[in-house]
Order: sequence, then structure tokens, then C-alpha cells
Amino acid sequence: MSGGFRSRSRRSREAAEQGQTKKGRGTRQVREGDRRPDAVRDHMPAIGDPAREAAFEAVFRVETEDAFGNLVLPQILRQKKVGGRDAAFATELTYGTLRNLGVLDAVIAQCSSRELSSLDPAVLTALRLGTYQILHTRVEQHAAVDTSVQLVESAGQSKAKGFVNGILRTITRTSSEEWMDRIAAEVATGTDGSIEGFGEIAIRTAHPAWIAASFGETLAAEGLSGDALKDELTAALDADSQRPVVHLAARPGEMSAEELALITGGEQGRYSPYAVYLDGGDPGKLQPVRDKLAAVQDEGSQLIARAVVEAPLEGTDGGRWLDLCAGPGGKTALIGALAEIDAAAVDAVEISETRARLVEQITEGLPVTVKVADGRDSGCEPGYDRILVDAPCSGLGALRRRPEARWTKSEDDIAELNTLQSELLAAAVELARPGGIIVYSTCSPDLRETRRIVDKQLASGGVEELDARDLMPGMDEVGSFPSVQMWPHRHGTDAMFVSILRKN
Repeated sequence: MSGGFRSRSRRSREAAEQGQTKKGRGTRQVREGDRRPDAVRDHMPAIGDPAREAAFEAVFRVETEDAFGNLVLPQILRQKKVGGRDAAFATELTYGTLRNLGVLDAVIAQCSSRELSSLDPAVLTALRLGTYQILHTRVEQHAAVDTSVQLVESAGQSKAKGFVNGILRTITRTSSEEWMDRIAAEVATGTDGSIEGFGEIAIRTAHPAWIAASFGETLAAEGLSGDALKDELTAALDADSQRPVVHLAARPGEMSAEELALITGGEQGRYSPYAVYLDGGDPGKLQPVRDKLAAVQDEGSQLIARAVVEAPLEGTDGGRWLDLCAGPGGKTALIGALAEIDAAAVDAVEISETRARLVEQITEGLPVTVKVADGRDSGCEPGYDRILVDAPCSGLGALRRRPEARWTKSEDDIAELNTLQSELLAAAVELARPGGIIVYSTCSPDLRETRRIVDKQLASGGVEELDARDLMPGMDEVGSFPSVQMWPHRHGTDAMFVSILRKN
């Protein structure tokens, strides 16, 4: 199948500096003489359809600039003053297209006489938007085809009008369900073929097959199998396409969750004593957030920060706490607020100067000292009572927050991350005092980034694993290990993992 159903690796900064766009299916390298994407940016299509114009620009910028769809679309809507039903339609088109990129490209590739990697980005963007409307919306098919052709022409690609028209009309001749069946039949069933159906589930939920296999392996480790595993996997992947509820965290010592809920009109959280849920709106405009009495923070993140403080030490807590991978500072701030109550102090290590400044800003006024250093060689004096290792990871647990993320991540990156994760955890063990606590967490359910990192450290000796489930009040279905694996479809949080270790 031309084009293939697979995720794309995000381009490196070095490649960007050399004038390259992302490599992989549906993308191309910019060669000398090619029309620059900037040329379209300087004159975006104008066809008298604000919603489709906004969606085109957003998807185009994600493709050519590595922009984040959830950040760039609101900017475009504000700049173009698009609101009401047009804004809602633009949002559906943009996020729907980005979530389904791999599937859309696989369908387009079956109808195209040219490799997608050779197509101009404006042409590919119009094809994706048109295909999404045909397969996934109630938009009249002729309207989806005609407006896509207009977008291509208005973007300066008049010669491609017939090409786009032909592909989209070919797609309309086959039902959406038939297209899904056809694409699913050509996708492998899991990483090793041992669990049937992963490929089809990946297609149905618009994920790369490797991510479906990753999630499936984690769920299988709970003892699920057969239809129960397939149903659970489908639910987990479907959750990546649902809009997450906004979670606020009331700052301990300043405001209770009950007070925050009354002020904001939200609902108190199910698990974290600091959490409040909001149905919508801009949380940045809320007065408690503006006054730093509360912050936007996933409830799972709140629970991990709380576990650092609540996990049982051996011996007396001397008040020396450490966040070894602090940026951008959400967990650090919550730990710092709790440290202030307990008369403790937090050292926050962050390798990036930019992110370190963010940590400083968010923890201003709290007993937190920020240090720019590599957590593997931080230069900190050993003897900490409590340490958090919120390790850099693939971010597979937060796919619902960025619609295109599932297609821009690469499985190849995980092996390199595993080395970093193991080294950071080993460094934390060295920095902890005997009887001290080390909390290891990631925003990923992939076993390579979770249990296998912890098991490797346990095999090295020097630590014992405590039961993290004891520190997650009311949270069930968190896996069959002493660690906790959260899921959006079960708990409403990101798919976060946490293990609690104690140094012997």
C-alpha cells in the first residue's frame, strides 16, 4: 500500500535549521527550487468559508512547522475573528483531521497515482481535510470535494485541482466502513503477531499499530485476554479522542478544594483532596488561578505529587526533599506548598534553563530552590528524605491533549528514553538516604517506560517497592502490580504511572 499506515517521527531541530520538513509518510524534504511553505503562509486560502480556511491553516502549520494543533488553532480563530458555529466547525475539522492523519493518508494513498511524500503540503492538507469530511462527518460529499478544490486553487496550486478532485471523488465511491475494512486488512496485528486484532483496533480508533500494541501489552499484563482485552483496549484508545475535563488543583495551605469548587462552579475531584473539575471555559481567567491559589493540573499529577509527601519513610523526616526532573514545575509547586506546611525545603533540578525559569515562576514564594543541572549528575549532596523522578518519557499517556501527537511520536525514541529513565532512577537512589522515599513516575502506560524500569532497579538491589495503591484513595483498576497505572477511560486522568520505592 503506497504511503503505509504508520506514525511519523518528528523532525529534529538540526533538520529544521537545514530547511527540511518532517520526514515520513505524507511529508517531504524541501529541495532547492521547491515552493516554500512560507509562500502559502503569506497568502493563505480565501474562499469565503471562515471555518475551512481556519482549519486549512491549522493543519498546514502542523504539517510544515511542527506547530501544536491545540495551540495554533485558537490563535488562528482569534486572528480571523471566527466564532460561533464557524469556530465549532473549524475545531471539528482541525482536530478530527489531525487525530485521523494516518488513516486518512492510508486512504488517500490507495487512490493516488503519486507518493504522498511528493505532494505539495498545501495539496496534501486539502486532501486530508476533504477526506476527513467524506469519511467522518455529515457534510455533503460534493461540498467536501468542491471546497477542497477551491482551497487548493486559492493556495496557488491550480494545476493540482484535477488531481485533488479525482482522488476525493474516488474516495466518495466507497463507504467509510468499507474503507476501514480495506485499510485494516493491510495492517499487521500487533508487534509480534501474538495478539490478534490489534491492527484492526488501531484503524478503528485512529492510532498507529505500535501504540495499540503498546497499550494492549500493558492491559494484557493485568491478566486480560481475548474479547475482554480487545474491549478494554478499544476503550483505552477511544479515550484519546475525547476532550479531557479541565482539572484544577487547590494550593494546600491557601485554599481547599471545596472553596475552589464553590468559587469556580466546578465539582470536587474523586481522588485527589486538592482536585476540582471544570466543564469548560478558560481556567487562566479564573481569579484563584491568577492569584496562584490554584493551578491547572491533571488529577493524576496531583496524586503523584501527594504520594511523594505521604509515602511512609523509615526514620524521621529531616525535611530535605528533591524533585530531580522538575520542569515545567506543576508537581514541584504542589510539593513545595506541602513542604511549606511541613517546614521542609525542596531542591528542584531541571536541565533546561528555559524550563528552570518556568519552575522558578510557578514556585515563587515557596520553599523551593531551583538548580539547572542534569539529574543524572546533579551535584546535589546525598541524604534526601523524599525524591521525585518524574522522568522524561514518550508522553503516550497524554495523547488526548494533542490531536496530532499519536502520529508524530516514534517507537524508535523509546529505547533512548529507557536509558535516560534508568539512569535518572539510579541517580535518585544514590541521592536518597537509607529509609528514604523515591517516587518514579511517567506519563506513559508503555511497560518499557514503567514496570521494566522499576524492575531493573529492584533487580539492582538497594530498594524495596511499597504498595502505591495505598496512597491512591478510592482508585481501583490500577493494575496487578504494587505500582499504579492510571487510565483516561477508567479514572479520567492522563495515563500516568507511579511506583514508590524505599531505600534499604
